[in-house]
Amino acid sequence: MTSTRRVVVDTDTGLDDALALLYLARRLDVEITAVTAVYGNCAVDDALRNIGLVLRTAGLDAVPVARGADGPLEGEAHFAAHVHGSDGLGDLGRPRPLPPVVNRSAAELIVEIAAAEPGEHDLLVLGPATNVALALRLDPLVLTRYRSTVVMGGSGPFPPLGVTQTVDANTANDPLAARALYTAPRSRVVMVGVNVGVTAIVDEEAVATLHASETEVGRLSAELLEAYMDFYQYAWGRRVSPAWDGLAAGLLVEPSWLTRYEDGPVDVVPDGPRRRAHLLRTADGRPVPFASGDGLPPTRVALDVDRAAFLADFVGRLAG
Repeated sequence: MTSTRRVVVDTDTGLDDALALLYLARRLDVEITAVTAVYGNCAVDDALRNIGLVLRTAGLDAVPVARGADGPLEGEAHFAAHVHGSDGLGDLGRPRPLPPVVNRSAAELIVEIAAAEPGEHDLLVLGPATNVALALRLDPLVLTRYRSTVVMGGSGPFPPLGVTQTVDANTANDPLAARALYTAPRSRVVMVGVNVGVTAIVDEEAVATLHASETEVGRLSAELLEAYMDFYQYAWGRRVSPAWDGLAAGLLVEPSWLTRYEDGPVDVVPDGPRRRAHLLRTADGRPVPFASGDGLPPTRVALDVDRAAFLADFVGRLAG
């Protein structure tokens, strides 16, 4: 096993996904071994175009790219144009030609990489888990062949009484796929849910640092964050945004930033008209009344993170 993290990134390349990819590209201890596209924040072809833009900007044009699912296992795809723009990248107007893609599907490539070098790669899931669910159909043990699988999605344990959580979009976009992931045999699955993602806030000072960057990665990162803040300014009355996917990427490469967690069963449960993935525990650690979780494999569920260390590294590397 190498000391460098060799990461396969499965992404519905919206604004925060693009920032996570750029962040990984700037880490010398990370090798992005493949990027697989899935629908979610935008249509899958837009996700591919956005992957191409990011990899070209980061000087990683040779990284293999695969086209994945264009919709969930069941039902219709729903996109987040109101958050990420119609193209997934805030409609910045940058050229986004389709990158070359391999002649295998995303699911096939996810299986192929793991089978060729078991235990040598980590899988970072930044969008709906549809590609992963399709990979599990090809190889039900595929997650046992990855060193770890880190998921930006889920909601952690159930929240305290009277507290509501932000939308668990990746789970809601394909709840069947999410359940397939959380119930599959694995080496380790880490949930970086909205419960912790919403606390990793990139603020106005960080954006000013990126705007002052003399690198193309820094300038693109600033544009992406500004576009994201166009949406989130109405949540808190400030030009800030959570680093959702960036935090998941950070915890994959720096597990010590995960300062508090619980290992336990995760399942997908109703949340009004949508679905959420929850650790089957209440906020104070009690079991829930409707499910025991017996027979479900343990997932490492993030409860708290070292936000200061992550944000300093995240912004610093993007700024160069």
